[in-house]
Amino acid sequence: MMSKLASLFLLAVLSVALTACGEAEVSHTSTLRVASWSQPITEQINLLVDDKDFFSKHNIAIEFIPGAGGGDAIKNIASGKADIAFTDPGSLFAALDKGEKLIALYDIYPHNVFNVVALKDSNISRPEDLKGKKIGVYSLSSGTRQNLLVLLKQAGLSEADVEIIATGVLNFGPLMQGLVDATAATDTGLATGKGKGLAAVDVMQVKDYFNYSSDVFVVTEATYAQKKDQLLAFLAGYKDSVQWMLANPEEAAQRAVKHAIDGKDQAHNLNIIELRNASSLPLSGDVSELGLLDLDNLQRAADMYYELGLISQKLDLSQAVNQNHVLAK
Repeated sequence: MMSKLASLFLLAVLSVALTACGEAEVSHTSTLRVASWSQPITEQINLLVDDKDFFSKHNIAIEFIPGAGGGDAIKNIASGKADIAFTDPGSLFAALDKGEKLIALYDIYPHNVFNVVALKDSNISRPEDLKGKKIGVYSLSSGTRQNLLVLLKQAGLSEADVEIIATGVLNFGPLMQGLVDATAATDTGLATGKGKGLAAVDVMQVKDYFNYSSDVFVVTEATYAQKKDQLLAFLAGYKDSVQWMLANPEEAAQRAVKHAIDGKDQAHNLNIIELRNASSLPLSGDVSELGLLDLDNLQRAADMYYELGLISQKLDLSQAVNQNHVLAK
């Protein structure tokens, strides 16, 4: 039989081993691959800085995977190349329309950031004034076209009432050259255009007519089932990173000089960051928690995309929005 001394020694060894195992489990870091709609740009600096503990204190490391549009981000999670997509509602709706099993977890920018811009001397200041005009968009599959159609609908107009021209992402050039009467863009795109000499303009903001989300975090149902705890930890870290950017826009602007491909001008970076900080705030002034999804608002947007012919069927977003991350009504 084992002596009492040997038994005590064995218990002590087991205790140390179990404690070590427990500590290893608690401190284990999981890497989540975040598929972006873009290259690493200034407005996403909170995801790019590598010496903050936003995510590490939640035992999460992130791998930033660049993309070329929201649809690209969705493709990356659908193919298993990424775990979570930083994408726009239009791309989410299009993927759901095609049968993808997806879950929206977090409203990155509850406020719509799209607009339509015209030079002051063109006398185009309201959506109604766009009838019969040439309007530039980044591409015919871009959010600029989709949000232009949303804006037109609010004025009782349709795509048939205007001429839409794909001008590329440098779309303020054609506007300044008189090749189009107006151009669809984003708030940050407009800020960049003004920095490059764009004259006085009238701006029609989509949010003034229908304010719905610009970007959301989306995962596949399979990934959510497999990595729920890691995803929730990521969201906690992301909220910390947003709070940092809200509280420290000047520091964020300085960090973008190093980490963002468009971040060479620190003053311009600050302008971009302040715009994104404003769009990150909750849709309702009574709600303080970042990232909560407004299911009713998002459903209205999906219904409008169907009415505009951007998707082929009506969607029930209650099946695709995580109910634990929805605004309480």
